[in-house]
Amino acid sequence: MHLFYTPDITVPVYTLSEDESKHAIRVLRLVKGDVIYLVDGNGGFYTAEIIDDNAKRCTVTITETKKEYNKRPFYLHIAIAPTKSIDRIEWFLEKATEIGINEITPIECEHSERTIVKPERLNKVLVSAIKQSVKAYIPKLNEMCDFEKLVQQEFDGEKFIAHCYPNLSSSSFPSGEERKDKVHLKKLYSIGKNALILIGPEGDFSQKEVELALQHGFKEMSLGKSRLRTETAALLACSTINILNE
Repeated sequence: MHLFYTPDITVPVYTLSEDESKHAIRVLRLVKGDVIYLVDGNGGFYTAEIIDDNAKRCTVTITETKKEYNKRPFYLHIAIAPTKSIDRIEWFLEKATEIGINEITPIECEHSERTIVKPERLNKVLVSAIKQSVKAYIPKLNEMCDFEKLVQQEFDGEKFIAHCYPNLSSSSFPSGEERKDKVHLKKLYSIGKNALILIGPEGDFSQKEVELALQHGFKEMSLGKSRLRTETAALLACSTINILNE
């Protein structure tokens, strides 16, 4: 299947961008009459036939249109503190897109080691990933957001935060009583619900940040007994939500 990303698609006739035209004609060696597939990033999946195999302006005619192609019945938003090595965040974006995610927000935290990201570069990773995994929806990539601002935003769904501190949810315990372990995400999450998950930097969220999140309706969660890298934790959270909804 030859799949192309066409966010500005028009029906019934459409001309691919110069880059996509070059890829179709010069790299894949497609010719007039060949069938290709297009996605617009907003749920549209199109079957098309090449009617002009120009390497700079390949033109197609749309023969079939599907709306809301493979739309998931839930919305997953992961807010993650970018790692010092941007390659690791790009890896997360690629794999999470292939698995299934709707929105990603880079967040700046007290312990963040990276406070700047280049959305143009990251969006290229997302485009490549939806083409690889035959997705009709491209995840929304937000600009870097301050942690405090993000936790105060409204969200229609369940909200979770992953961290390495002992369970902080209960403000009072009888003297000498140990705090209970955090509950795993797979037991906290309600199948079919939208989810917003916070994943901290390599130095973890500060305790102040965790407490602020709890004050705004986030639930503490566990992702298992292992201490995970930032991008690994985020991908495990993404996978867990998708598997529970299968």
